[in-house]
Amino acid sequence: MTKLQWGIIGLGQIAHDFAETFDQSNSQLTACASRSLAKAEKFAQQFNLSKAFGSYEELLADKAIDIIYVSVPNRQHSQHIMQALHAGKHVLCEKAITMNSAELQAAIELAEQKDLILAEAMTIFNMPLYQELHALIDSGRLGKLKMIQAPFGSYKEPDPSNRFFNPDLAGGALLDIGTYAVSFARWFLSEQPEVVASTMIPFSTGVDEQSVTILQNQKNELATISLTFQAKMPKKGIVAFENGYLSVDDYPRADKAELFFNDGTTELIESGFTGNAMNYEIENMVKAIKGELPNKSLFFTKDVIDILDQMQQKWHK
Repeated sequence: MTKLQWGIIGLGQIAHDFAETFDQSNSQLTACASRSLAKAEKFAQQFNLSKAFGSYEELLADKAIDIIYVSVPNRQHSQHIMQALHAGKHVLCEKAITMNSAELQAAIELAEQKDLILAEAMTIFNMPLYQELHALIDSGRLGKLKMIQAPFGSYKEPDPSNRFFNPDLAGGALLDIGTYAVSFARWFLSEQPEVVASTMIPFSTGVDEQSVTILQNQKNELATISLTFQAKMPKKGIVAFENGYLSVDDYPRADKAELFFNDGTTELIESGFTGNAMNYEIENMVKAIKGELPNKSLFFTKDVIDILDQMQQKWHK
């Protein structure tokens, strides 16, 4: 069986994590590219890759490469997604996949035109646990969904030059940790919500340092999104229904959830393995390319990017 060949564009920490955990039987991580050939060669040597390129264009010109993993800073995502698609490559892009809905729609249209798979590397849409939880909800045991809470707090050193607070690098909590919180909420909401209220406190550079947002859809399901870059908060997602609630600790890469019923009984649901989070993304990407799995996550990704747009519009009125 011929293995699909992967190449990486952008060699920061997330690319190191991706390469370190890559473990697939039907695809292979073959190449990497950086604007510095020396950096690319060092990365290739570290992870035993056969090809290293000193420009992104050289990697895209390699006809042996089937899939590009894009892990450059957020603001550059759209540019490199479009270049990879034009080169005939499938694309798995780190979150947030694009800066806004317009960029994402353009990328989706190009991918469809060229019959290529485009997906976001969002763990929540790929972890087996979330498939199990959806099946549980569909069974009706929990009753109607009422409320979701999705907090995410991470303390970052208040340095205006680092990527977390640098507006030139699309800094701010929303496009970093906020994508997880909104993705968690959207996964469980039965239909797309509207942003009914959102407030943000900016860092000195103008990017969002912390925010609170309320989402509501036509079925009166509510969700609250609480984000901060200046305080730690437990990444505990709560999904409350008429008959009980789900509690998911460390929800971005969760492999277990607790179920608490109104009568006092509890259940533990376990599925998948946290340490394999990136491999689930890779595996599902390959299955989508082979036609073995619908590219379902892109549906949720489109909704999430739309919500992020709405939040920022509320802030900048």
